[in-house]
Order: sequence, then C-alpha cells, then structure tokens
Amino acid sequence: MRRGGLFRGGADRSLPDAVTGHWADRIAPVSARPYLRLARIERPIGWWLLLLPCWWSAALAALAAGAPYPDPWHLALFLIGAVAMRGAGSTWNDIVDRDLDARVARTRDRPLPSGRVSLTGASAFVLAQCAVGLAVLLQFNWFAVATGFASVAIVLTYPFMKRVIWLPQIVLGLAFSWGALMGWAAAFGSLAAAPVLLYAAAIAWVVGYDTIYALQDIEDDEIAGIKSSARLFGARVRLAIGVCYAASIALMAGALALVGAGPFAWAGLAAFAAHLAWQVATLDPSDGRRSLMLFRANRDAGLILFVGLVLAALV
Repeated sequence: MRRGGLFRGGADRSLPDAVTGHWADRIAPVSARPYLRLARIERPIGWWLLLLPCWWSAALAALAAGAPYPDPWHLALFLIGAVAMRGAGSTWNDIVDRDLDARVARTRDRPLPSGRVSLTGASAFVLAQCAVGLAVLLQFNWFAVATGFASVAIVLTYPFMKRVIWLPQIVLGLAFSWGALMGWAAAFGSLAAAPVLLYAAAIAWVVGYDTIYALQDIEDDEIAGIKSSARLFGARVRLAIGVCYAASIALMAGALALVGAGPFAWAGLAAFAAHLAWQVATLDPSDGRRSLMLFRANRDAGLILFVGLVLAALV
C-alpha cells in the first residue's frame, strides 16, 4: 500500500482510497497538509488494516484467559499506535521512493518529489511519529516492548522489496500482521502457538487484500519497474487471492481451536470467510474501482471477526 500523491488544486486523482472531504483537506493548516499526506491521514483504511490484527490478538488472549472482554486500555493503545506507526511507515516509504515517484506522472506531485516537503522535514516527521509509537509501546510489559521492537527491521526493509522480489506483499504481510503477536504479548507477557497461527493467518490475509489493491497499479508498476503480486499472478490472480484467503481462514481456525473458542467466535470466523469468498467471487481484475472497493471492504471483514471474538468472550 504505497500509492498516493497530491494533485494541484486540492483534488487528488492519485488517491482514490482517500476519504472525500476529510478534515485534513478542509480544516488543517495549509502548512501541515503535506505532512498529513505523508502520514496518509486522509486514507484511514491503512491504519484500520494495521490495527485489526492487534484487536484480534487481544480478543484471542481474552478467550484464552477466560476474561469477559479484551483489555479496553490495550485496545485504545493499539488504536493510537496503529495511526502513528502507519503514518511513520508511509512517510518512510515515501522517503525511500522519492526518486522513483518523481519519474512517474501519477506520483510526481507527492509531497517529497514535488518539493512541498523537504527530505529533512520528512525525516524529522518520521522521528516524531515514531516517538508517539514508542510512548504507546512503553505502556506495555517488557516482553511486549521487545516484541514490538522486533518488527522494526521488517518495516525498514519493506519499501525496498518491490524492487527486489516479485511478492513484496509477503514482506508487507510480515509488517502489517505484527499486531497479531502484540495483543497476546501485551496480555500474557509471552507468546504461544495460538497467536503464531493468528499471525500466519493475518499474513495470508494481507497478501490477498493487497494483491487486490495492486490490481489498480499494474500499468504504473510496469512503467516504474515495480514488482507486485498482481503482476506475478497475472491471469491467475483470482485463484491466487482465493488461495491466500483460504489459507488465512484455515490458520485462524487453528488459532480458535487452540484457545477453545465458543460458537460466537466460530460464527465470526464463518462470517469473515463468507465476506472473503464474496470478494473473490465478485472481483474483476480489469476494474480498478471495484478492486479498490473490495480492498477497502476488508476493514468490515476484519471487524466482523473481531466482534465474533468479543461476543465469544462475553458469553
């Protein structure tokens, strides 16, 4: 999820997943808007998809512990941390890609290649967002803190992967799914097989939904020499996404079985599976707008699963 740019006059044709009329474009100070763009504030789907594995993990931990609900304080911290660290990761991505973006018409109006933000300013902004993320992380136990720091290398590496391997979505999955470990680590101060299976399930989910997202950019990626799963799978992209989603569901089922989840958790997983099946069935690889809609629908799919897990803990 690396796309984005600022179109002259305030409209943004290169950010189709941005929320129309977002406060960052309406009421934020003009001088702050390029930095908010770097953080993708007007594109909340990114932090939602980073947050959901954290919430799943916290709910899974509640089931394992016999708690009536996941820790509300942990859920709030994960929300703040997801917004901050998604912004930091997006800004770092734009720093790495600034020369590449300048060579493509669709992306040359991004804050860095357009000159709206200097490299020094963007670097300082990354550090400021990381400081917020660190403040959040330090609220947890020391095992969770160490687990959080272990993801840094993956986050730093991801922007380079689309130049190197044909499946950079795997590395994105490793980074965006890390919360599947964090919720459990925050609750127990350790890890177990259940959150590891949840982590693997989230990785498969990320590869599936980001392949849908990448369908919008196949032509631009070819021009820029960027590798992606959408280009790799080609005519078999629907089958590949289906395999990713099926693997995700199977791995999540294993995690639920390990914690002895009840009927509401399984119902949530069934609804999640039905949502993913609907995505695959209605996908049109040649329709960029539909691909974007299906990609964004994964927030709802993830929330369905989370609600099922929370209801299972309550019951």
